[in-house]
Amino acid sequence: MPRKKVSSGVVHSVPEDLRSILVEDGAALERWEDITPLARNEWICWVEDAVKAETRQRRLSRLQEDLKDGKRRPCCWPGCPHREKSGKAS
Repeated sequence: MPRKKVSSGVVHSVPEDLRSILVEDGAALERWEDITPLARNEWICWVEDAVKAETRQRRLSRLQEDLKDGKRRPCCWPGCPHREKSGKAS
């Protein structure tokens, strides 16, 4: 079976746990593909910023629900500190 396309952010790649959630939830994946690469980047960075496994799981669940509720970016997130590097070669 071919892998479903899951677009990444401008700096961050989609981690496997997030990819699995999106592939399994067609509505969340549809919303994910509808947001900008910068918005996807914000979500990925927000999830990956979690220190504890429990926090990461909670953020993944919230991301899934928030996307389906039409939210395009994580609430109360100051933004990805890595995004300034998006225009520079690594």
